[in-house]
Amino acid sequence: MDEKRQELIQAAVEARHWAYAPYSGYFVGAAVLAESGEIYDGVNVENAAYPTSICAERVAIFKAASQGERNFLAIAVVTENGGSPCGSCRQVMAEFGPDLLVFIADDQGQLLQETTLAALLPGAFGPGDLPAKNL
Repeated sequence: MDEKRQELIQAAVEARHWAYAPYSGYFVGAAVLAESGEIYDGVNVENAAYPTSICAERVAIFKAASQGERNFLAIAVVTENGGSPCGSCRQVMAEFGPDLLVFIADDQGQLLQETTLAALLPGAFGPGDLPAKNL
């Protein structure tokens, strides 16, 4: 996993350059490793109507999901200062990768924290918490 970890972090570092953050100036890059071995990147995209902005982590996961991926092994998140994923991103991660590894790095690609989604979002609400569908 060491080689994949570095590849994932580097993909997030490179993606970060495409972030659209004219309001906060906080540029974020993310890259998610699907079980298939494919890596999908994403960036934060801000909007003048702040609630309609989206985080890099969700862009990467939604991009992968739109290509048919459903199972994820790891995600790298890169910011200038090694910021951690927000609550909304953690919830999206829980939907698709409850056992996800999370790598948090700075803009130079230096790994600052390696953790799990379970550590970031204990007791996550997931598909199993919904009542069974009656057809």
